[in-house]
Amino acid sequence: MTGATTIKERADVPARSNAERAVRIALLGVLVGATVLALKYFAFVATGSVALYSDALESIINVVVAATAYVALRVSAKPADERHPYGYAKAEYFSAGIEGILIVVAAVAILRQAVLGFMHPHALQTPYVGLAVNATATVLNAAWCAVLLKKGHEWHSPALLGDGKHVLADVVTSIGVLIGVGLVAVTGRLWLDPAVASLVALNIMWSGWGLVRESLSGLLDEAVPSDVLVRIRQLLRERSAGAIEVHDLRTRRAARRIFIEFHLVVPGDMSVASAHAICDSIEEALQQDFDGPIVTIHVEPEWKAERSDSAPF
Repeated sequence: MTGATTIKERADVPARSNAERAVRIALLGVLVGATVLALKYFAFVATGSVALYSDALESIINVVVAATAYVALRVSAKPADERHPYGYAKAEYFSAGIEGILIVVAAVAILRQAVLGFMHPHALQTPYVGLAVNATATVLNAAWCAVLLKKGHEWHSPALLGDGKHVLADVVTSIGVLIGVGLVAVTGRLWLDPAVASLVALNIMWSGWGLVRESLSGLLDEAVPSDVLVRIRQLLRERSAGAIEVHDLRTRRAARRIFIEFHLVVPGDMSVASAHAICDSIEEALQQDFDGPIVTIHVEPEWKAERSDSAPF
């Protein structure tokens, strides 16, 4: 087995199962976003508040983002084919990037409305009705945000995480808007309405930039996080009994899937069957710990060893 490479993908079915569940979650997100948008628009109509109008405007982006995430997840869930042997998982990073850009666009639109509010302040109509409706929409949004972030982390889905972070930004927006409109209703100080909207818009813009940065990291094949790398090294140490060393470990992530590549050095007189058994043991451990990783092992004879006393793995 000297110089041979073995690639295993035994957990493909669970990985696809997670992808299918993520698609269903994203579709439900479109319906939730549309419901929240309708509630927020009604709140704006009831009050005439610039801040509530801005909140409703941001929710339009929410619906577009949810639809974008749904399409990206549908594409990323497609199985690998001859032209795309590593699958379509990176489609999710495009979705997260688009979402980040849309968040920034929404923030700019909110700032524009805030400036108009400063220039042409006006009294609010039935503010408490609008506050109650907007608060209902915010609670619904917050609950949905928790679902998206939980499932996004659980299934390693950039599209769901991006959607969840966008909804979180929307929740923060809504809380700020509720505070601003509430203060306007209580104090009569009309400038508070656009002032709070302006502050929240800046927070949304920062959130959007974070999503763009994360999507670029994924498209550029960034290595897995340090805690994941530590766990991979631990499994290699535990399951490589009989081998001399592991070196040239490289990792990258494409949405839910982790790619792990390394060289396994074995004694020169070890049989192919024995070397293959070590590979199987390592692959089995990695498959059990991670969601459908693609593991590539290059087996080398002992004279290829690069081991040092300080860093054998």
